[in-house]
Amino acid sequence: MSDSTFTIRVDDTLKSQFTQAAKSRDRSGAQLLRDFMREFVKQQQDTAEYDDWFRREVQAGLDSANAGNLVSAAEVEAQFAARRAATRRRIEDSE
Repeated sequence: MSDSTFTIRVDDTLKSQFTQAAKSRDRSGAQLLRDFMREFVKQQQDTAEYDDWFRREVQAGLDSANAGNLVSAAEVEAQFAARRAATRRRIEDSE
């Protein structure tokens, strides 16, 4: 891997404060900037991977619904009413 130079313009005060903060952590400004850049790139990759996964999951749900694989609201309500009742019984039995 070859190295490249990255030139930016910053306010003198910011540069001074950044350099001082870097030295307080026994790092150079360049080391910290490389770390920040790596972390930013990783965050962007993670975000893109999550977005891709999420879109695939939504599409799978849409495809399933379009294929008729649906559960009616009444069925869902009945299932959760049974769960709530079972939970209430467990709570009452443990008291």
